[in-house]
Amino acid sequence: MTWHGVPVTHGKLVRDRIPEIIESKGERAVSRRLTDEEYEPALLDKLLEESQELALAESRQDRLEEAADVYEVLVAIARMSGFDFAEVEFAAERKRAERGGFYDRIWLDS
Repeated sequence: MTWHGVPVTHGKLVRDRIPEIIESKGERAVSRRLTDEEYEPALLDKLLEESQELALAESRQDRLEEAADVYEVLVAIARMSGFDFAEVEFAAERKRAERGGFYDRIWLDS
């Protein structure tokens, strides 16, 4: 991929079809499949990246798109960890029943 003729280096985990999308625009995508050892830290870095983008999203549509990205990364982390997402949802429901959710906007000062 180039920007004004200069090669762009990313060095990050991207969605599966991104190289195909880049090449469909006439650009060259250089990519590789991560090893098992590389995949987990890459996913955790991606979660931080997408969470930061969600925090910075200004419009309702941008927030939806960034929330979808966070969700997709969470699904991948669950899958990598050997869970299906239904198990994660069940664990979240259990924790919500035991400790509550984040819907009442409770801020603990001390």
